[in-house]
Amino acid sequence: MSDFIPGQRWISDGEADLGLGTILNVDFRTVTVLFAASEETRTYSLREAPLTRVAFGSGDRIQSDDGEWLIVDDFKEVRGQIIYICERSGDTTGELIELSEARLNDKMQFNQARDRLLTGQVDRNDWFDLRYRTLRHFHRVEQSPALGLSGPKVDLVPHQLYIADEVSRRHAPRVMLADEVGLGKTIEAGLILHRLLLSGRASRALILVPASLTHQWLVEMLRRFSLDVSLLDEEQCKAYGTRNPFEGNQIILASQDWLFANPSRQVQAAACDWDMLIVDEAHHLDWSEDKVGPGYACVESLARQTAGVLLLTATPEQMGLESHFARLRLLDPERYHDIARFKAEEQGYVAVAVAIDALEALPSDQSGLESLTAMLDDSDSRALLDTLMDVDADDVQRDSARRQLRDQLLDRHGTGRVMFRNSRSHVAGFPERRLHVHELELPSSYRRVVRKLERDEDYLDDLLIETGMNHPEVVLFLDEMYRALPDDRMNAEPWWQIDPRVMWLLETLTDLGHEKALVICHTADTARELSEGLRVLGGVHAPVFHEGMSLVERDRAAAAFASEEEGVQLLVCSEIGSEGRNFQFCHHLVMFDLPVHPDQLEQRIGRLDRIGQLFPIEIHVPVFEGSPGAQLLRWFRDGMDSFSAPHGIGSELYAQFGDALEEALLDSEDVDSIIEQTRERFDALQAERQSGRNRLLELNACRHERAEEVIAAIKTLDNDKALPGYLERAFDIFGIESRDLGNGITYLAPGPHMLDGLPGLVKGEEGFSVTSDRATALSREDVHHLSWEHPLVREMLVRIIDGSMGNTALALLKHPAIPGGRLMTEVVFRTQSTAPRGLRLGRFLPPTAIRVLLDETGSNLSDKVSFSGLSKNLKPVKKAVARDLIKQSHATLRKLMSDAEQEAERELPTIIEQAQQQMREQLTSELSRLEALASHNPAVREEELEALRQERAALDNAIETTRLRLDSVRVIVTVDAHER
Repeated sequence: MSDFIPGQRWISDGEADLGLGTILNVDFRTVTVLFAASEETRTYSLREAPLTRVAFGSGDRIQSDDGEWLIVDDFKEVRGQIIYICERSGDTTGELIELSEARLNDKMQFNQARDRLLTGQVDRNDWFDLRYRTLRHFHRVEQSPALGLSGPKVDLVPHQLYIADEVSRRHAPRVMLADEVGLGKTIEAGLILHRLLLSGRASRALILVPASLTHQWLVEMLRRFSLDVSLLDEEQCKAYGTRNPFEGNQIILASQDWLFANPSRQVQAAACDWDMLIVDEAHHLDWSEDKVGPGYACVESLARQTAGVLLLTATPEQMGLESHFARLRLLDPERYHDIARFKAEEQGYVAVAVAIDALEALPSDQSGLESLTAMLDDSDSRALLDTLMDVDADDVQRDSARRQLRDQLLDRHGTGRVMFRNSRSHVAGFPERRLHVHELELPSSYRRVVRKLERDEDYLDDLLIETGMNHPEVVLFLDEMYRALPDDRMNAEPWWQIDPRVMWLLETLTDLGHEKALVICHTADTARELSEGLRVLGGVHAPVFHEGMSLVERDRAAAAFASEEEGVQLLVCSEIGSEGRNFQFCHHLVMFDLPVHPDQLEQRIGRLDRIGQLFPIEIHVPVFEGSPGAQLLRWFRDGMDSFSAPHGIGSELYAQFGDALEEALLDSEDVDSIIEQTRERFDALQAERQSGRNRLLELNACRHERAEEVIAAIKTLDNDKALPGYLERAFDIFGIESRDLGNGITYLAPGPHMLDGLPGLVKGEEGFSVTSDRATALSREDVHHLSWEHPLVREMLVRIIDGSMGNTALALLKHPAIPGGRLMTEVVFRTQSTAPRGLRLGRFLPPTAIRVLLDETGSNLSDKVSFSGLSKNLKPVKKAVARDLIKQSHATLRKLMSDAEQEAERELPTIIEQAQQQMREQLTSELSRLEALASHNPAVREEELEALRQERAALDNAIETTRLRLDSVRVIVTVDAHER
């Protein structure tokens, strides 16, 4: 059957993607082949035609030209063409039909290992080697408890990883991330999203953030999490024409300001199917029982139809308890529908905190035993309490019982399941704050106005009318008032020429040497004019950052400030500079003026005072002696310790004393009284919060035992010694060039023969630098963190597993103990299931490789000869020789592959049983815990329980119906050891 005859079917050895070819014409020198599927015709030299005859054998599946699938029973040859005798696939009647090879479907693909091998398509041995290793590594990584959390370029901070792990485990998580400023809410949200995307439990996400933070989020999602995010604005939307722009990418980032003001775009956003909605700065969403703001209404509509919701806010109660209730209402409207009931529940949290304190004191101090017992109303809890009180129990048993009881109390009471809030008092890694007050003499132009304000109330009213400013602005921001007054009322020169704070700032910069400083002012006008004054009076170039600039201009200014090469020592921001931006590379903060609201003050400090900050925060506040600004500073410092640490109750204090303070700023005696009252209330609120819900939230927001387990699992993957060797092989095969840059950093670039479609690498363009060392990656923004989860590595893994690369090979084996002329097959099978990706079957049964090594007699040598040991002794062979050897051994290879399948099938039941046992133990335990918890805590939704029940049933079925598929096969031909 090797002579070329018109009508025969052949494939091209060098261009297998052309599909199934048909011989059109043969003369004494050439053969012409039509590849109908690709609409190509090739003419080859008759003597050296790179073609392989397609010939199927008994048991093979073939497809006819009308699309029908058939099973080959036998075949015969008629005038040089093969006639297949087949059964119809799925037909149990036993009826046989004949199909000429000319009627084979032109589009038949030879991707399966069996078909490719028998048609003579063999790959390189190193490809086969990489494929098998890929299966083994993928199996191991998919089962890691750190999957989805180890890849992002983030430090291993316990509370962040605990929250990410806890939330991402849940079905359709709906939670509020409410850590204090600087504790990493954006990182927590990114980790949760990254894991959900990687595991297949989410595929589409909408992220809504304030306009000033859109580019920061875009950069963070790309730099830290390697997520492809599209930033959508009105200009981008118009480019889509009549299409829905929100369908343009899997992850959409949009400005709240833009979307909330655009009803037509809201309709388009609501028309999409989202798996996750993330809303930053959620405390800005206005809601009351009488009025709902447009932003709240938009988010409420989206949250109602989106399974997963993350709300981010550092100040969940900034606008009061009603505002906090409104946020929880977005997460679970059925649970939080009655604000009066919610307020009543808040009062009960004190009793829970008391019970936990009593638990920690047992068994030595039994004074709180009665209150604790009242809250433990089931047999399991009582049994744990008995263990804790048992005089014969050892310390390990007591500690375990105490920990389980504490977790039960935290789970069953309060909002800890829907809200996570860590405070700095419970999280290590924050620097000391140092306040430096610089008292300056009030310039005469300002002094005249301040004295007149003190004497004449009508003058204040006139200024409010003339300037359009409000009361605290006129009193506090003297430079703004100076600008707003007509020239005939004050000197005409710019305020920065008469304001001593400007010269003080220039002197301070000199004292700082090369250390950078962030300056924050109340308004954009002050920021712009201050920058001008610094340039004119001191020759200092200070970029500005304010709301009047475009996002690109702001990013450029922030980048110049962050860059060491730019040499910019100072950045001058308006109040917007204190919202969301991270400037922790700097540790000097200059408050050119003081904001009125305590929360704004904390936001300013929080731009520098973040977890990971390496230096004490030096807070510089220039104030005029005896001025209203000096009085405000005293209220912040002495009334509520605002400069020493965040406490989260400034909003409540401002609501109670803010109006009186504004009226008293011109009278130091009145301010003294307000400061004293504020301090009393501050101390009382601190004590109250420590005993109530905030204490419960802090205890629940990071369970350190779980956090350490997650960190240990991540470190295991970080330190995986198999990764470098695997990547070296993979880069070579995929055509990626690598160059060692030293210090553990490698530069990756596209090689001339690189395969297309690899993330971050495009032929003819530059590459990027990588490191597998987390600390190095964190210290260099331009260096990627290379891990099993990096998009490039993930793409290579998936492409190998899902494709045909390396699924066939032929090699020679020279060994003195094995005579020449023998044939062996190394056959790899893998488990296959039809489970949807969102089920995360890989937790329990990832693609599992079963290797079977048979000699030509059918003897199983798998346990005697390891994969690595065999590979080391194999030699490559030219493809033409390999094809000839395969053609000569069709019958033997078919039998060996069939025998190997029988051997592999014997191992499958054990694999299925182990996976089912692991799945049932884990999910049944989790379901039992949640069902028990639901009877105490209504925050556990019934839909969450039902989803877990359905997940368990679906996984059970998926594992039970798992089958084996032939993944790859290597033919090994032995040769005499003395042959060359």
